[in-house]
Amino acid sequence: MPLNEILAIACIASFFVMLLVGVPVALTLAISGFFFGWLGFGTTLFALLPARIYGVTANYTLIAIPLFVFMGVMLEKSRLADELMEVIGHLSGSLRGGMGLGIVLVGMLMGATTGIVGATIVTLGLLTLPTLLRRGYDRSLSCGAICASGTLGQLIPPSTILILLADILGESVGTLFAAALMPGLLLTGIFCAYMLVVGVIWPEKVPAIPLEERQAMPRGELWLKALRVGLPPIGLVLAVLGSIIGGIAAPTEAASMGALGSIVVASLAGRFTLKTLVDTVQTTARITAMMFFVLICSQVFALAFRGLGGERLVHDAFALVPGGTDGILIFMLLIILVLGFFIEWIEISYIVVPMFLPLLHAANVDLVWAAALIATVLQTSFLTPPFGWALFYLRGVAPPEVTTGEIYRGVLPFIALQLCAVALVFTFPSVATWLPKAIGW
Repeated sequence: MPLNEILAIACIASFFVMLLVGVPVALTLAISGFFFGWLGFGTTLFALLPARIYGVTANYTLIAIPLFVFMGVMLEKSRLADELMEVIGHLSGSLRGGMGLGIVLVGMLMGATTGIVGATIVTLGLLTLPTLLRRGYDRSLSCGAICASGTLGQLIPPSTILILLADILGESVGTLFAAALMPGLLLTGIFCAYMLVVGVIWPEKVPAIPLEERQAMPRGELWLKALRVGLPPIGLVLAVLGSIIGGIAAPTEAASMGALGSIVVASLAGRFTLKTLVDTVQTTARITAMMFFVLICSQVFALAFRGLGGERLVHDAFALVPGGTDGILIFMLLIILVLGFFIEWIEISYIVVPMFLPLLHAANVDLVWAAALIATVLQTSFLTPPFGWALFYLRGVAPPEVTTGEIYRGVLPFIALQLCAVALVFTFPSVATWLPKAIGW
């Protein structure tokens, strides 16, 4: 085996070793890339690095990321989730599992408006988990529903995963938003159906809201409150997504409209202050800086790996995979799923997906369909132990009586449901491709 290919394998191996010993991911990418790139080519390879870094920072599409993050943080601080949960719980009436449906629907709505998994799960955990436990909901089921619902924002647009995948795959952001919308709604429906099935088979796990509590709020007041707390975020989502999918505005323009709209929604809720604005800007800057630092360091790793012939190694390895195009795609999704147990979606997106891109092109795979599959699998990575970030977020805000084991057990059925959604999108590609084709993209 040529020396360069040995160095490419060592580059990948060192990356995982440093991850396991606790080196931050961004530094792991940069250190392994610089070291093995220097061993293979000296300093000549990295003469290309400034242009690649500039290409990341000057990418017009990626400007949408801080704007969508701002929108999400501002809406999280407007605290609409607590009122939405109360309204949906009362509207569900005597339905067993009604509060569980409320968690899924609020998670979907917050995901569509914020797109920030940590903010959604922390908010749902703080506001709903004590209430669910007080009303007799099963602990594991409650934890699993909160974690799974909080990750819906990684698939339902506007999603930062989709923005990055659009940049990597060379597709338009609007096309991927349209492609991911139906799989996201499909997964939401699967979660809702599961909660209803639990209510039929194990009614003691998901009791209904007591009758006296429901009767305490008149129906007219309930519907007025539903309109007041539900219309602003729904209107904002429709305005942002509708303007992108309808071709009225570019993703960056729609993101700026969403950022402004989030200020309006927070103002209508009476929670917009100068302190809120400052906190939102600071949080947005931290999140955006973290993401772009990882993206920049990933350029070092990708440049070294490609220069050392890593792409050829991947191509040769895939030649041994049986099953043709479907086998290659399934193998890629399995690798992404396994990596999701250990590393975050940003690193997976910028390390793994570019490796497979030449193979997807050679096999004439519909990249829009592939992006929807990748995004669905990447969403699962937030739930998979041992390093599922959704589990850590909820553990940080869960009451002391909720054990870590209960949280881990609670997400297992939802991981299975998400894999069912992946299988459905894989078996029926039109779930992802129908809407972009209907629009004419």
